[in-house]
Amino acid sequence: MAFRSILFYQSRRPQDRAEEPAFFSDLNLDQVVDAITAPKKEYNLKPFFYLSLHDIDTIRYRQEVMKDLEDAMLIAGIKSFANKMATVRRYLALTEDLDFDYHKKGWFLEAVLVYCGAVVELVDSLNRGNQCSRGLLAFRKYLLGYVRSLEFQSLKREAERVKGELKSVKYCLVIRSGKFSVRELKEETDYSLEIEKVFDKFRQGAVKNYLVNLPVRTGMNHIEAKILEFVSWLFPEPFATLDQFCTRYSQFMDETINNFDREVQFYVAYLEFIEGLRQKGLPFCYPEVSTTCREETVRGAFDVALANSFLSSDRSVVCNDFSLKGAERVIVVSGPNQGGKTTFARMFGQLHYLASLGCPVAGNEARLFIPDRIFTHFEQEEDIRSLRGKLQDDLLRIHSIVTHATQSSVIILNEIFSSTTLEDAIFLSKEIMSRIISMDVLCVWVTFIDELSRLSEKTVSMVSTVDPSNPMIRTFKIVRKRADGLTYALSVAQKHCLTYEQIKERIQP
Repeated sequence: MAFRSILFYQSRRPQDRAEEPAFFSDLNLDQVVDAITAPKKEYNLKPFFYLSLHDIDTIRYRQEVMKDLEDAMLIAGIKSFANKMATVRRYLALTEDLDFDYHKKGWFLEAVLVYCGAVVELVDSLNRGNQCSRGLLAFRKYLLGYVRSLEFQSLKREAERVKGELKSVKYCLVIRSGKFSVRELKEETDYSLEIEKVFDKFRQGAVKNYLVNLPVRTGMNHIEAKILEFVSWLFPEPFATLDQFCTRYSQFMDETINNFDREVQFYVAYLEFIEGLRQKGLPFCYPEVSTTCREETVRGAFDVALANSFLSSDRSVVCNDFSLKGAERVIVVSGPNQGGKTTFARMFGQLHYLASLGCPVAGNEARLFIPDRIFTHFEQEEDIRSLRGKLQDDLLRIHSIVTHATQSSVIILNEIFSSTTLEDAIFLSKEIMSRIISMDVLCVWVTFIDELSRLSEKTVSMVSTVDPSNPMIRTFKIVRKRADGLTYALSVAQKHCLTYEQIKERIQP
């Protein structure tokens, strides 16, 4: 296939106009993307993470590339190429900022030489690798054709020739009181040898080395610029060649290679991010994805944002499983507060979104449906500028979700209607649940209303569990079982010293 993009399979590369999805903050995906992209701000990678995919072939295309780049030698070659391209951009930026003409052109020549070396080195890296992905194989074919082209060969050959001619220029700088002059280099006495010979008789064995490595500066003051100007007058041919080179190759970078340099950082940044989590023993896998089958299985998954926040501590992450089979569509999560229910809901959303980007997801195994959109409703602080009450705000947000969601969407609801009476909350929740069930949409609903888990054959009950020996201790495991509210009630009663044993002990004479 002809190579277009390492991110977008057989489709045009979209413009970088994607905005952060509305649900990102609810699922803490804003934290995840910030952590992924922070080390590579110069590439502006966030638009790539804001644009979910709905084409299964493109998702698999990315998975293939990501798997190839898990090879240590190959990704090392990609990183080396990226470092050299960063140097090229830095040198080109100098040509915009510097003041003196030949100083600018000298850095332009250096940028071309680094670019040519980076491209040749990348070809070698790809040829040594064992990549199997359509993306990298197509790019390698494109790169080989580019390197063999007359255009690139001429660029590389001419740059090396100009550099060689400039290196052959040798001159003398004669400094007098308040003046200097430049002349061609002729036979000169090397006085350093004479000085060493005079002082050699005072040598008394090994001595401390006082030589200092002077820093290499990119700037040039007006005196240095004048010296360079005089040198160009003495040796007009090499500088005329430099002028011609800079004019001819003013746009020397190949656009496809330049785009590859940026796009491939999407993979590099994500793999670097999950490497820290993998070193903590947390698993990642490449999910089996579908836009038609809504049966799902996930083993050993976790909240990626939460896990990343634990990296610098000794706190452990609890992994959870879930599955949806046959007609099952809605997971109703109940149980005691602070038991991991909201974390589970966030994990569910993160899994579906990261899978839609073609990325490895948290877990040992995953089979996931790729939604057209994700809708979330998490509790928000009441806006004092709004005249709406919290219940009205909840209803308006829910109405917007069920209006815009389709059968192919994913809905995540977290503790809605907590501001109203239990009776009203049950009535409203059952009405909305009936609507969601009739839409046949995938949903996770975190709630304190147990009845919702038994409304239909499409609902699945999952409960956050506690330590059997001490209901006050949360295990953060969310298991598939019937919700009866007893564990939650016992936990609350124990917290307030209202269990049978506690009351009996208090009233004993």
